[in-house]
Amino acid sequence: MKVKISGVGLYLPPKIETSADIAPLIGKSTQWIHEKSGVRERRFSEIDVDKMGAIAGKEALNSGEAPDLIINASGVPKQTIPDTSTFYQKEMGFEGIPSFSIHCTCLSFITALHTASTLIFSEAYKRILIISADRGTRGRNFNEPESASLLGDGAAAVLVEPACESDNSELIYYNMETWPSGSTLTEVRGGGTNKHPQDPDTIPEDNLFSMDGPAIYKIARRQVYKMILKSLKVTGIDPSSIDWVVPHQASGKAVEAYRSSGIFDNQKVIDIVSEFGNCVAASLPMALVIGINDHRIKRGDLILFIGTGAGLSVACSLIRY
Repeated sequence: MKVKISGVGLYLPPKIETSADIAPLIGKSTQWIHEKSGVRERRFSEIDVDKMGAIAGKEALNSGEAPDLIINASGVPKQTIPDTSTFYQKEMGFEGIPSFSIHCTCLSFITALHTASTLIFSEAYKRILIISADRGTRGRNFNEPESASLLGDGAAAVLVEPACESDNSELIYYNMETWPSGSTLTEVRGGGTNKHPQDPDTIPEDNLFSMDGPAIYKIARRQVYKMILKSLKVTGIDPSSIDWVVPHQASGKAVEAYRSSGIFDNQKVIDIVSEFGNCVAASLPMALVIGINDHRIKRGDLILFIGTGAGLSVACSLIRY
């Protein structure tokens, strides 16, 4: 589909939390954190996701005209009702723009980009703003040291528009698969009808992030490898022609798995996890925008988006930037 990312935005909270800062909270050493999570520091936001996302969204618009659709592609909402996209719109000073969420945890951005591309291809919309903003640090359970040491905060946004015939930009491929047998491996049990505040057995930990990292890695590595091979076979694209691999920044070990897969040149994998941690759904678009802003990713580059999400789900997308 002939669409292009015409604008990008980024919000990195100014407060930096190092592994030395979090080590006493989880009862582990900085060396343990570095070895287990691969995260040396993460950002800690003192403003909520609506303001974070609005900052990134405004930057993506670059003082241009308002979008005709806003999609929230985040892992955790500001609140259960109304939708977080409504709060982005309010913070950006807009009224009357349709807005909704695409939610599939850490894969929300990949799926939102495909949805936006399809809507543009159908001529329903022309300027779609996708915003991913997450405060992973809000959901940390310090009794689960590995997951608590992973999470960070950040936001990114992209503006998607139709590509001109002379543009190389396009969405080439998208695929997603889900295995609900892994539904208990990554959870925030509260916040919905399950583990409701009125239920007598609900405890505070039900509203915190819980993850079985080793079990997820074991399943995800196998399924991700299969999906990459499938995407290359279906599209007929040689892996050597892919300019950049932009993965979900799940952990240092997870990002390293893409480098050591033997499929890609390991210098082509965008890695921001050691500096920013796992920022849930915002991780992947943050890596994209950082790669664009530091001039590694250039117009016309072939990019593979790939990642895993709670569910357990795996998704990938190939785009020509």
